[in-house]
Amino acid sequence: MSNNMTTVRQHLLDTLADLRDREKPMEIDRARAVADVARVLVDSAKVEVDFIRASGGDATSEFIQPDAAKPALPAGITGIHRHVLK
Repeated sequence: MSNNMTTVRQHLLDTLADLRDREKPMEIDRARAVADVARVLVDSAKVEVDFIRASGGDATSEFIQPDAAKPALPAGITGIHRHVLK
């Protein structure tokens, strides 16, 4: 299992499902603890995004991953160079 924002989102959805389970609902205190940890993770992700912006967008984040893989480059294209105005 990878530890990234997609994983956090899935855990939150699982927690919501556990809370709604009428047969065996999750304890409210445990759900609050999950939500508090998720809130801290989201806040740290915001700091990462701010850092990426401040560094000119050159940094990457292992925690914040796109859901889809990057599309393959067309035939004959070997790379992409992005120009950034400063």
